[in-house]
Amino acid sequence: MTDKITRFLAEQQPETPCVVVDLDVIAGNYHSLRRYLPVAQVFYAVKANPASEIIRLLVGLGSCFDCASRPEIQSVIDVGASPERISFGNTIKKQKDIAWAYEKGVRLFAFDSEEELVKLAQSAPGARVFCRLLMTCEGAEWPLSRKFGCEADMARDLLIKARDLGLEPYGISFHVGSQQTMLDQWDIAIGKTAMLFSALNEAGIELKMINLGGGLPARYRDDVAPVDEYAAAIMNAMTAHFGNNLPQMIVEPGRSLVGDSGILETEVVLVSRKSYDDDERWVYLDVGKFGGLAETMDEAIKYRLQLVGSHEGETGPVVLAGPTCDSADILYEKHQYRMPLSLKAGDKVRILSTGAYTTSYSAVNFNGFAPLKAYFV
Repeated sequence: MTDKITRFLAEQQPETPCVVVDLDVIAGNYHSLRRYLPVAQVFYAVKANPASEIIRLLVGLGSCFDCASRPEIQSVIDVGASPERISFGNTIKKQKDIAWAYEKGVRLFAFDSEEELVKLAQSAPGARVFCRLLMTCEGAEWPLSRKFGCEADMARDLLIKARDLGLEPYGISFHVGSQQTMLDQWDIAIGKTAMLFSALNEAGIELKMINLGGGLPARYRDDVAPVDEYAAAIMNAMTAHFGNNLPQMIVEPGRSLVGDSGILETEVVLVSRKSYDDDERWVYLDVGKFGGLAETMDEAIKYRLQLVGSHEGETGPVVLAGPTCDSADILYEKHQYRMPLSLKAGDKVRILSTGAYTTSYSAVNFNGFAPLKAYFV
């Protein structure tokens, strides 16, 4: 909670639920990452928070951008980023969108399958392409395994095929999982990547780039290491596996840049019990899974909560849920939260570190609830 956000909420008293983002926090996080990992080029993962205010700030700071779709690419171009600063990083793309991006000047594309590679050869001739490796994402609170990437032997064959199809086999990418808590996961991934570099070199292909993906954390309930320790772990792994012959390095932060910049203010709608002898209360907020808190699915991301006003006295266990008529709209039931026994409808609750993956996950009028409103200060 920054002074700017506190002042905005006190003076403006916006209708809840809403997210307030402090742009200075994002700028500070960007500068910290550049300071501790200066050899890596930053490609902001636009999907974390695609707000034009954030994109415009990062364009001015010199960031590049990892885009997952045609609208994301257009939004980045609209606020002044050149196509050379854009990576079309989604491995699942319509052919017409590949052609459109190529026509716009985008020349860096991800893939992880033969069919996607063929589409790229047809619609983005001569483009630089990188193959995404499959990762188990152990230690990640929001894993990204199975759906994306391919095994190393397939990646090798596909990059050789990329050359044969007239594309430039440019590099390897991986993602160790979002909100990664185990620093050694980069060493494992970089080790696999280095072996692929060697195998492809033997096949006459000199790869130039390693895309380290995202995974750097925001501050939720559990403690995480500071960004300098993550940067040190990455660089130690890079020098251990590549020596002094380092390839170009790309990093794709999303959560770590914008997560801690936002505060979601919500209102208690109802406090109830399911039986007379039930010690556990149900606390229903005016925001839930469909209003922007999708990452509470399986209770993966555990946000910190802050109550507004004075709430002295005893606390008790609660189940936290959203306001919609959907039984899946439960935020936390197994992972116990405790809240004051004095809590009642109308009380305000602030959910911390909600600058990432909230507004971008918010549904459009599900149950008639409006999409999550965002303010930038």
